Amino acid sequence: MTKLSPGLIQDADQRRCWWCGEHPDYQHYHDHEWGFPVDDDHRLFEKLCLEGFQSGLSWLTILRKRENFRRAFAGFDYEAIARWRASSRVDRLLEDAGIVRHRGKIEATLNNAKQAVALADEFGSLAAYFWRWEPDAKARPKRMTKAALTKLGPAPEAAAMAKDLKRRGFAFFGPTTAYAFMQAMGLVNDHIEGCTTRDRVFQAREQFTRPA
Repeated sequence: MTKLSPGLIQDADQRRCWWCGEHPDYQHYHDHEWGFPVDDDHRLFEKLCLEGFQSGLSWLTILRKRENFRRAFAGFDYEAIARWRASSRVDRLLEDAGIVRHRGKIEATLNNAKQAVALADEFGSLAAYFWRWEPDAKARPKRMTKAALTKLGPAPEAAAMAKDLKRRGFAFFGPTTAYAFMQAMGLVNDHIEGCTTRDRVFQAREQFTRPA
């Protein structure tokens, strides 16, 4: 694999952001998911939860366990999870070697499901709520290079969203986590210049109808 400057790696005819490295799982995630706009409530809730589980771990670790998480948490159907009896369910999940067995993170997921139900009731969908926080394109770097992305830090909207979610009772979701969520779910396009996927994400965002 040949490294390109700045911040690009190349594999055959595909140029990618440096962070996905040589891992096939990571490369597939980069090429087909990361940055593409999402308005499916279950996928949004899944990402919210998995970002919490990632705390202190690599995203690759979570990505490789994602199907196990989906099985364990009913496909991240937050309405179904909200009806679970927390005490017995937490103990059962702590015995599941296929996921991250962290009591606080599991309890946060069950709690967040209840908060997600309330959020969807208030705004009509989780998508309608989350897309309210899309950063203003004019405030974004004109050229998204590795240097620009490294200096950028979490968008102010990410901090505001994290603060609002905390006020609403959500757990394990701070400003850094909120911005990673924005990057993954397509609220911003942080693929760097020259990345093959950047233009595809740009086109997808152009054609995407923001939830009302």
